[in-house]
Amino acid sequence: MPEYLTEAQIDQFNRNGYLLIPGFLDTQETDKLLARAKQLLDEFPVENHPLTRFTTGDDNHVGDDYFLSSGDKIRFFLEEDAIDKNGKLNRDKQRAVNKIGHGLHELDPLFRRVTLENERLKALVRDLRFHVDPVALQSMVITKQPEIGGEDPPSALGFWIALERCTPENGALSFLPGSHLTAPITKRFVRLPTGGTGFETLATPELEAQYAAASEGKYILEACAPGDLVLIHGSVLHKSEKNTSEKTRFAYTFHMIESPPRATYDAKNWLQPTPNMPFSHVLDEPNLKLVNPTLA
Repeated sequence: MPEYLTEAQIDQFNRNGYLLIPGFLDTQETDKLLARAKQLLDEFPVENHPLTRFTTGDDNHVGDDYFLSSGDKIRFFLEEDAIDKNGKLNRDKQRAVNKIGHGLHELDPLFRRVTLENERLKALVRDLRFHVDPVALQSMVITKQPEIGGEDPPSALGFWIALERCTPENGALSFLPGSHLTAPITKRFVRLPTGGTGFETLATPELEAQYAAASEGKYILEACAPGDLVLIHGSVLHKSEKNTSEKTRFAYTFHMIESPPRATYDAKNWLQPTPNMPFSHVLDEPNLKLVNPTLA
């Protein structure tokens, strides 16, 4: 029997490729994470920052060492529109940051507690029966700044927690239900042999045609209250539009993958574990509901 999710929720996740879980974090937990994120922005050492921006466009991705070496650190990445033509910030630093990442779940006690020391999350992971022995990686606070917070294209598997109310005006997530079953992966974000990052194309013309057909459909917008969790399958098509409001849209997200020997982590992936910070296991022991399905 499930510990946290219902069988209906598990079926919905498998069918749609995502699942909204209202009130996963209570008000006190959510407020603490939001306050900590804003404190980090206040402490952001902009004077020594290389003004690295994070962009989601196909031809302009972050490629410098500040980004590539951020997996075991807490670093700040700027919005594209926060830098003027002279390479200077054109707004307060608290309103210039696109995201804070990528080692929050390891290095910050509050975010670690939610990610790696959370019994509700562990029960949810066991119920979902998606991984046997998952590890957590690439955690970040996405700020979605007022009026400049950019669009987010379909991306990777994630646990996404709203820290503020998410509305159509400030960039709530939208999903194409069931697309994880029909839309093939046609490219991925990797470290390039020549340095920096970029996209590796995986698609044949046939797969491109299949993707185009699968991506036709109606996206469903999921407004969220603070503390709501959205589980996102790695292949479901999802996005969020530009924040056109005067309000921020803070969210905390991290990714979860299977660990060896059941999966091999590709050396091409931009994010790599380090000797000082290997990827942490989420569960205290492998998921017995997958090892022995009779226990489910």
